[in-house]
Amino acid sequence: MNCVRIMFGVVLSGFLLSGSVCGQTDGVRSRPVTVSAEAAEIHSSGMLFDGHNDLPWEIRDKGKSSFDQLDIGREQLSLHTDIPRLRRGGLKAQFWSVYVPAETAETGDALLQTMQQIDIVRAMLKRYPETFEQASTAADVERIVKAGRVASMMGVEGGYSIEEDLANLERLYAAGCRYMTLTHSKSLSWADSATDKPRHGGLTDFGREVIREMNRLGMLVDLSHVSVETMKQALAVTKAPVIFSHSSARAICDHPRNVPDDVLPLVRENGGVIMVNFYSSFIVPTAQLKQNREAAGTIYDVVDHIDYLAKHCGVKHVGIGSDYDGVPRLPDQLESVAAYPRITQLLLERGYDRAAIHAILGGNVLRVLREAESVSATLKAAAAKQ
Repeated sequence: MNCVRIMFGVVLSGFLLSGSVCGQTDGVRSRPVTVSAEAAEIHSSGMLFDGHNDLPWEIRDKGKSSFDQLDIGREQLSLHTDIPRLRRGGLKAQFWSVYVPAETAETGDALLQTMQQIDIVRAMLKRYPETFEQASTAADVERIVKAGRVASMMGVEGGYSIEEDLANLERLYAAGCRYMTLTHSKSLSWADSATDKPRHGGLTDFGREVIREMNRLGMLVDLSHVSVETMKQALAVTKAPVIFSHSSARAICDHPRNVPDDVLPLVRENGGVIMVNFYSSFIVPTAQLKQNREAAGTIYDVVDHIDYLAKHCGVKHVGIGSDYDGVPRLPDQLESVAAYPRITQLLLERGYDRAAIHAILGGNVLRVLREAESVSATLKAAAAKQ
C-alpha cells in the first residue's frame, strides 16, 4: 500500500494539518465515504474550481454537438457531467476543455475545430443560463459564484490549435480561453510532449515566444501533457504562475503524464498549481498497475496524490483537475461530478483545516488567475511606455 504520512500538528505553507494517513488497512481504504455535516459545510462554503472537464468533446461525439440530442439539464448516465449531479457535487467554477485531436495538426484544421468546440461551450451557456455564465477574469469568477451560477472558463488542450501563429493565440484568448496546454499526446514543431519522442529537448525559440505571449495576454501556461524538459524550460521562461490542469504525482504513479519530484520545487518557486487528475492510470500506485493495468483504484488513491503534493510542493500549490468526461476509467467513489464532496470529507479526516481545504478546492487556482492578470497588466504597461 502506498501512503503518505502527515505528522500531527505540521504546518505546510501556512495551513495546519494534523493526524496521519499511514497504517490504513485495505479495508479502511475501500470503505464507503460518508460526507459529514461538517465536511458538507466546508465544501459548500468553499469554491470548488475544477481545472479540466472534457464535456464539450462528449457533446460533440455523443450528442452531435447538440444539447437537444444530449440534454445535460437532466441526468445523463452516459456522461460523467450533467447539471443535477454537478449541483450535488458543489461545483462552483470550471475550466471546460475545448480539446480537439492532435491529428488536426496534420489535417490543418486544428484552429477551425477548436473554434467549433468554443461554440459548443457558448451554446451550453446560452441553453442553461440559470446554471452557467462565462467568466473572463478572477473577479468575474467570484461575482458569478456569488450569484449562484457556475463560473465557466475555457482551456485549449494542445498548442497545435494556434497553428504556429501567435495571432491565433490572441484570437483564442479573445474568444474566452484562459489557459492553453502547450502540447497534447504528440510533440509539436515547437514543444515536446510527455507521450511522444522528443524533437527539441524541450522548447524551441518559438515555444518560448508562445509562453511570453501567453504571459502578455494573461493566459495561463498549462504544463499537463508536456515532457519534463518542456516543464523545466517553460518554468524558467514564464513570468506568471503556471498550472498543471490535470496531472498527478509521479512519485506515486510513475506515468509520464504526472509531475516528477524534481519539478515540484520549481512549481513552488513559480507559485503555480498542480491540479490532481482522477484518471485511474494516473493515480493507481505503480506497483498495483504493474500487476493489473486495468486497476481502477479508489478515491483514497486520489487523496494520496493530494497529500503527497501538499507535503512536497505545498498546500498552496495543489488543486483539482478531474478530467471528467475525458477518461475511460475512474476510481471507485469518484464516478461522476456528484462525488467531489467525498474528497473534502477525506481531506478533513486526514487533518486538513478549513483554510487548506478551501485552498485545494479552488482558492489556489483563483490566486494563480489573479497573478497572471497582474503580470499581464504589468507587461502591457511596460510596453506602452516604450
